[in-house]
Amino acid sequence: MPTISMFYGIIIRMLFMDNKPHPVPHLHVEYQEHKVVIAIPEGNVLEGALPVKKLRLVQAWITIHEEELMANWTLAVNGESVFPIDPLR
Repeated sequence: MPTISMFYGIIIRMLFMDNKPHPVPHLHVEYQEHKVVIAIPEGNVLEGALPVKKLRLVQAWITIHEEELMANWTLAVNGESVFPIDPLR
């Protein structure tokens, strides 16, 4: 599961060929003991939970990097390498 970005203790990953359990474009996010699956570009939580402040940071990052995330999603579902995306600053 490639890590595409990390910021403020949040790790964001995208799986290869991961369109079966959640058919919408999504990210796997970890923060401490929390794990969550978040839809892109909407930022809706599909599974799991994050502290509200951290979820808002991830949602803001998704909004800023929507085009890059969707390009990565296309690569990932086709089994191709994804590229890193700048962290939230």
